[in-house]
Amino acid sequence: MASTRSEPALGSTLEFMRLLWALDHVLHKRSKWMARRFGLTGPQRFALRVIGREPDLSAGRLAGILKVHPSTLTGILQRVERRGFLMRRVDQGDRRRVRLELTPTGRAVTASSGGSIEDLVAGVLRRASPGKLAATTGVLKAMVHALESGSAPARPRRRVQV
Repeated sequence: MASTRSEPALGSTLEFMRLLWALDHVLHKRSKWMARRFGLTGPQRFALRVIGREPDLSAGRLAGILKVHPSTLTGILQRVERRGFLMRRVDQGDRRRVRLELTPTGRAVTASSGGSIEDLVAGVLRRASPGKLAATTGVLKAMVHALESGSAPARPRRRVQV
């Protein structure tokens, strides 16, 4: 008789963290798959999609939206620019600033999302109820804030099983 191993009882905090790490792992795995299939990693495609939605975006603003360090963004932008997906233009009003713009090739590569991480996430989100989506978004935003600031937002204390 084969024995089946069940997941250990981790408690809500550790179980949530386990799921976050699993999500991080599959995002990286899927990003590598996208690089082989489409020639763009998940973060590269995400950056291009944001640039396509906000014309004349600055690199600093994009780094803030993506929540990445400017040096990380520089590498992403250099790779997509070398591939011909992106143009950088010097801002005529402030020559120290660079404005980002998709090339026609960049617009074409981001026009379809079939098979991308974005496409899979959109499918899951379409099946979620608005209330569940709002609650999940709220929890994720609070977690980002807590991890960035080093402290949880002020809220009434609730017992969390650890």
